[in-house]
Amino acid sequence: MGLAYLFALRVLTIAFVFAAVAGCTSVDPYAAAPIAQRLEREDAIGYCARLFADIDRRIDTLGVRDAEAPRVAGFPYLRVDRLSAALGQQSVNNAQQSAWRARLQHLDEIARASELANAALSVDDLPRCRALLAAADADAIGELRAAATVPDRYSVLLRALGVYPLTRLPFAVGIAKWQTNTRDVFAASPETLPVRGRLQRYAPAGRSSTPALPLTPSVLDALGVPQLRAHDVAALLVRHAPVLEIDVAADFDRPGALVLDRDDRVIVDTKSPVLYTRLTYTLIGGLIHPQLTYSLWFSERPAAAGQAFDLLAGKLDGVVWRVTLDHAGEALVYDTMHACGCYHLFFPTENARPRDLPATLDDSLFVPQTVRAPRTGERVVLRIESGSHYLQRVQVTGEPDTGSADYALRDERTLTALTRSAGGTRSVYGSNGLISGSERAERWLFWPMGIASAGQMRQWGHHATAFVGRRHFDDPLLFDAYFEIDAGRIRAH
Repeated sequence: MGLAYLFALRVLTIAFVFAAVAGCTSVDPYAAAPIAQRLEREDAIGYCARLFADIDRRIDTLGVRDAEAPRVAGFPYLRVDRLSAALGQQSVNNAQQSAWRARLQHLDEIARASELANAALSVDDLPRCRALLAAADADAIGELRAAATVPDRYSVLLRALGVYPLTRLPFAVGIAKWQTNTRDVFAASPETLPVRGRLQRYAPAGRSSTPALPLTPSVLDALGVPQLRAHDVAALLVRHAPVLEIDVAADFDRPGALVLDRDDRVIVDTKSPVLYTRLTYTLIGGLIHPQLTYSLWFSERPAAAGQAFDLLAGKLDGVVWRVTLDHAGEALVYDTMHACGCYHLFFPTENARPRDLPATLDDSLFVPQTVRAPRTGERVVLRIESGSHYLQRVQVTGEPDTGSADYALRDERTLTALTRSAGGTRSVYGSNGLISGSERAERWLFWPMGIASAGQMRQWGHHATAFVGRRHFDDPLLFDAYFEIDAGRIRAH
């Protein structure tokens, strides 16, 4: 009885810690200087500080916090992502510091637009107060640079409880086996891949009007970030949008739009095929390159055939495809993951060479296949397996014929304020960055690797993509660490 009691107590303790880690939030950004002092003032600065604090309390009370980019401690009217954190360390002169602050302000504006919409709040004074507080804190650049950091998505506590130095060993063996199996799949001829249903192709609408590359060179801001024009971004997104070749055996293999049902649950509307898009940037060779990200969603990952219980099965399943571009808008490297942060694969073109990295136990660069960069009139085709939605092959072919179904491209940020049937809006993501209802049973097995609720679908900025080691999908230094790029491909835009 004593051993059983101790075992049950340990299980309950781990479950409690796991739940706490999965739902944790950052420290109070109002407890640090300079905002802590601003709150005490009895002038316009104090009013603005208290206005932001009051709005944030209401947002947190309602549970509508946008978790994509955290607020900066001491500067809660600013937010930071991993790219901005890296650029902050390179901001030396006044022009660079001004451009960097503008990025942090813009991140807050984007996040608060969703938060205020979901909270049904309208506060006209926030833009004025943000500018006023920024002016008051203009000399605190050192403090801002030190505070503008993004926590990684690995829990030291979970790894300690899970005896990570030991438990990572069998995980590393399992990852190596998965990589071997994945290489075998990608090495197989596409014609030999099993088909459970029928192969259905989906292609981007409006592809016939896509311009040829290269595009007009873009202007750089003081930080070196390309200032792409809206129509160039739209053209790039259509130009590089993949063709999906999906083995459709049932409705769970049909991609669609994320919507809210009458019970406010996130579901997939398969009548409206959609890929959600995002423009990001990465640092390669000291220069900043655009990245185009496409996300497709399925209603579920069903249990594998013949399995009564599947650790990996559950509601909602997302696949993310990313294209890293050179100065002319041509593909350098492709990579992919599932929306849980799992199955991170890389596909370099002839314009990028994988670095010779030292062998370690950690998840590192995994290249199951290389891909030729598409030419004008060609497009990448992604072969996707039924059920698991694993990527099985990447091919380059001519533009698809009329037999393909069209899908629309939609800004991924629209998912942070979807219409509710009862009125108002809400985000598909919780304030912890996770999509409720998409939990997987694997989380009870994988927690010693330190990832909160492994297998659960999550928001941008929350994708830890290595079970052994540490890696984040939005790490702006990742591609520079993994690939060598021809000098002509990384010259200034």
